[in-house]
Amino acid sequence: MEKILLAIDATNPKRNALEFACYLARLTKSKVTGIFLENQVPAGIPILKQLQKITSADWGEEENIEDYKARQEELIENSINHFKHGCICRDVNYNWHRDRGIPINELVEESRFADLLITDAATSFSKQYDGIPSEFVKDVLKKAECPVVIAPESFGAINEIIFAYNGSSSSVFAIKQFTYLFPQLCHTKAIIIKVTENGEWNGTDKHHLTEWLKDHYTDLEFEALKGNNYNRLFEYLFKRKNMILVMGAYGRNALSEFIKPNPADLLLKTVTQPIFIAHL
Repeated sequence: MEKILLAIDATNPKRNALEFACYLARLTKSKVTGIFLENQVPAGIPILKQLQKITSADWGEEENIEDYKARQEELIENSINHFKHGCICRDVNYNWHRDRGIPINELVEESRFADLLITDAATSFSKQYDGIPSEFVKDVLKKAECPVVIAPESFGAINEIIFAYNGSSSSVFAIKQFTYLFPQLCHTKAIIIKVTENGEWNGTDKHHLTEWLKDHYTDLEFEALKGNNYNRLFEYLFKRKNMILVMGAYGRNALSEFIKPNPADLLLKTVTQPIFIAHL
């Protein structure tokens, strides 16, 4: 891996995402390219209002647009300088782009020419709070043209790799992509988990996965979780620390099917460890 993208709201960067991006860059000796996304609002600009001690953004016309633009420019310059300083302090090679336009379109185009994309689950360009993951992040997971990692709020190290396998081509593709991008983790414990009604692995699947992955990982383990997909998967993941979860495509065809009938968004909202997602 050579090129890691870090999606950044140019006026509201996430420190945790930068720290995690630098961790992966040091691990893989890759360059981090900060993509500073500047949402271009066609009409109206946010005016901060104080209502009952709660600050909110009211999207209307401000009297002095030039002052607003100057403040935005200062915020963006500070964000870029913070990014540069963070990379230099962590001895990470870096580059940066200022992308002006519709954030999701800009980022998808950037992802076409990158190995990996990192974003924070809360990154948003909405006028109002739109949850975790944000609508912007949901779009990124569906449309990105390279694997995506959701950065955790806090992080120590990757001591375990959890591969979520559900028998689909998407789950296998995600395992392949992660394995090819992170050969440095070959000595890290790799656990392949599957939720089944009887709590047992299909012999053929296990044989194929073992034959392939044993040449990539020195410490390989298989676990079958019995019971309801949602309950067993979350129970299992909540016990793990310092791990990264690897899953297949985001959407109704793969990731959400793994934890059916509950939406995949809940997994992204509640799991505190980094999540690697790739789709065909």
